[in-house]
Amino acid sequence: MLLKQVKHSDGYLLAVAFSPGGKRLLTGSYDRTAKVWDAEKGQQLLALQGHTDRVSSVAWSPDGKRILTGSYDSTAKVWDAENGTEVLALKGHTGLVLSVSWSPTANASSLAVMTVRRRCGMPRRAPKSSLSRGTPAG
Repeated sequence: MLLKQVKHSDGYLLAVAFSPGGKRLLTGSYDRTAKVWDAEKGQQLLALQGHTDRVSSVAWSPDGKRILTGSYDSTAKVWDAENGTEVLALKGHTGLVLSVSWSPTANASSLAVMTVRRRCGMPRRAPKSSLSRGTPAG
């Protein structure tokens, strides 16, 4: 059953993650933004702008107070999850940032970033998609 649908301006989502409590949804897109949504209403709460290329990976800190994003622009960024301000930019990666993750300790120095050096085999455009939240049948 489709409850709500969320879309970025270009329609191409690359990453999605529920907040620790499940009340908010975080998406990353080809449009160079990450967005925070009310998971029940499907209403956009925040737009995180600052990457110069696709946002390929998103993650919530275990306490839900911070957001980590990774981008094809070779940066990872830490954001305040309440007001959307950029807290920290992790620069100096030599390739695309494809995956980001927090340690369960939620310490700002306890995060992981995975990069790849070249675009070999990476699609230039993804198929048009949107993200839906539903409940299992039964």
